Amino acid sequence: MMLHREELDSEKIDVKELIGTYLKHWKWFLLSIVICIVLAFIYIRYSVPKFEAVGSIQIVEEKGGGGIDVLKDLNILSADKSNVEDEIQILTSRSNFIEIVKRLGLNTRVLELGNIRNSEIYPNPPFNLNFIAEDSTVNKANIDFYLSLTSDTTFEFSESEDGSGKIYSFGNIVSTAVGDIVITPNAVNFDKFKGKKLKVEIRPPAGVAQSYRKNMSVSLNEDYSNILNLAISDEKRAKAIDIINTLVAIYNQNSINDKKIIADRTSNFIDERITEIAGNLSSVDQSAEDFKSGRGLTDIASQSNINLNVGASNQQELASVETQFNIAASMKDIVDQQDGYQVLPSNIGLSDPTIASTTEKYNQLVLERERLLKSSNELNPVIVNLDQQLQGLKRSMQSSLNSAVNNLGLQVQTLSNQQAIINSRIYSAPKNERALRDITRRQQTTESLYLYLLQKREEAQVAAASTSPRSKVIDSAYSPGQGPVSPRKKVIFMASFILGLLVPFGIIYAADLMDSKIHNMHGVQKMVKDIPVLGELPKLGKKEERLIILEDRSVLAEALRIIRTNLDYLIRTKVSSTSGKNNIIFVTSGVSGEGKTFLSTNLSMILASTQKKVLLVGADIRNPKFYNFFVGQHVDQMSLKKEKNRDVGLTDYILDNNLEVADIVSTMLVHSNTFDVIYSGRIVPNPAELLMSRRIEKLFSEVSADYDYVIVDTAPIMLVTDTLLINDNANHTIYVTRANVTEEKTLEYPIRLQKEGKIKGLSFVINDVKVAELGYGGKYGYGYGRPVKKWWQF
Repeated sequence: MMLHREELDSEKIDVKELIGTYLKHWKWFLLSIVICIVLAFIYIRYSVPKFEAVGSIQIVEEKGGGGIDVLKDLNILSADKSNVEDEIQILTSRSNFIEIVKRLGLNTRVLELGNIRNSEIYPNPPFNLNFIAEDSTVNKANIDFYLSLTSDTTFEFSESEDGSGKIYSFGNIVSTAVGDIVITPNAVNFDKFKGKKLKVEIRPPAGVAQSYRKNMSVSLNEDYSNILNLAISDEKRAKAIDIINTLVAIYNQNSINDKKIIADRTSNFIDERITEIAGNLSSVDQSAEDFKSGRGLTDIASQSNINLNVGASNQQELASVETQFNIAASMKDIVDQQDGYQVLPSNIGLSDPTIASTTEKYNQLVLERERLLKSSNELNPVIVNLDQQLQGLKRSMQSSLNSAVNNLGLQVQTLSNQQAIINSRIYSAPKNERALRDITRRQQTTESLYLYLLQKREEAQVAAASTSPRSKVIDSAYSPGQGPVSPRKKVIFMASFILGLLVPFGIIYAADLMDSKIHNMHGVQKMVKDIPVLGELPKLGKKEERLIILEDRSVLAEALRIIRTNLDYLIRTKVSSTSGKNNIIFVTSGVSGEGKTFLSTNLSMILASTQKKVLLVGADIRNPKFYNFFVGQHVDQMSLKKEKNRDVGLTDYILDNNLEVADIVSTMLVHSNTFDVIYSGRIVPNPAELLMSRRIEKLFSEVSADYDYVIVDTAPIMLVTDTLLINDNANHTIYVTRANVTEEKTLEYPIRLQKEGKIKGLSFVINDVKVAELGYGGKYGYGYGRPVKKWWQF
């Protein structure tokens, strides 16, 4: 249970650390949020607002009742449910939107000029434009010009916004690049815009229609499969509403026109057939009248019922087949004689369903071809494709009609032969009665067909008069809200606020993700785990002192005191288990420039301030820095023993067996702190071999006994092997790292060396840490030496 709690506490600390990583950059977050919100405000201020209009219609299914049944009975309309997806394509067709642009005049915009953005005047601009040029020229016009309403009767016309214009009177002809136009005043808004300069934009209707077509949204209602929801947005609320209402009106009008075209074509065909059959009926009636008058017949007894009934049935069937044959032949003549592509009459009596369905499909394609030709030409690939389909359907109808005529002809011949056999039986009856029966049968057959066609003509006329639109308006276009749908202020401000948080967060996260440097003591402790970290040194400004003074209260001095305290603890701990003074401390680093000399000198001074005997040894004989470091800090060196000690050092001691330790020791007085120094000496060509001398062991043995602390400034261990050669003489090894310089992976090297036994008593010090991050990443800090800024002072 205790372990589980410790894990939870560790997780809490990690979360706090993660949050703290970002909170310490709160100024950047605040600045980013302010900038994003200001940009959002500017965008909302100068963007053109758009208003939405919505509406809904129901696609009406062709159900029974009224004149619609008549058209279905004539196979003019299909009784199947229409495909709503097809109706959406028809509704949003390019030709419909071009018609909308022309009806509403949307290709001509009148704009009121503003300082930042222009505002469209819709509806009722203060003047009307009338083109004298041909429609073909106007429909290709792409021009801008400017008008100023100078008075009630005149206006100024110019082709550029800043250019001078020419004064015209209303009603006069104005010459433009697209032809002559006549401008007349509109009394509705004329006074409101008098004296203002207005811009007129004229664009091709096809391009304007395409832009509105892309902006139109048509979707199926989720609850009802045949209800369509229409929506469009525009900077003018009234324009958006007008576009939807006009689109629905055009769609319904087109569907009514299509039905009327088919109904009129069918009615004309029936009229032609009625005229022809009326002549036949009159001829048969005249024959019956002449026969009875000439023979003086009034009533003839019926002959054998069996023969007569059989003959009558066969004759009725023969008449029906002949009727089918005549209709098929007439239909065949119409198809064969047709030039181009015209609507064909639907089947009004043929029993062949193939001919009826082919005729219906042919009529639909002809109507679609005519609709497309309104906004295109015969070279359009879509129209060429329709022509190919129409030719195929025409050939199919011709083949079907030929087959029908041949089959019906064979049936007529067969029934005629059967009738001849029956008539042979009836010939035994009186000749007059037989002749009268023939005339009567022809009269009845022709009359029945005549009455049938009269009935169908009346029904077709009723159907044409009662044609209903293809859709029913459920909700006329309206604006669902008072405010614009674009730009959405709340969404934009919320998005800008989130973006203001994400930008610095992303930059900090990316920088942290790519960062491979150490930064403070807390980060190093997590990496080195059980190896002690003595402390960290602050980052100093260019004008700050690099050496501490007596009774110094600066951040650097406090940091050195913490390192001194931790180092004393390590020394005491090791003394308890080993013999000797345990006071030889090696100071090294991975590479040059990480601050080992800076730490060595200041650590010697802070230790000397406690009235302890301190010796500072310069063991970096390849690149000696002590003397130059002190000179660079304007320190007066005082030799209390021998002035020549300044010129001899460690290398001289190793090479000259006559020299003693006292001969190479110099006493330094720096800012009231006194300690001894052994310089590196002269530079030798074989430093590695020189450091392997036994005099090194003798030197460290003597100074360890004579001094309380021996601080040894050694060479970087990742560059040369010098430090490893003499590390057996060390009791403690302080590895100096530099914040924001030392790579995290390089810490693995000294740890591995300690595991291999090549260095002793490893500990770490972090140099050049930002003051804000001192003490576990700035969580606690020191709070000495520098005034603490309040949050409002940053």
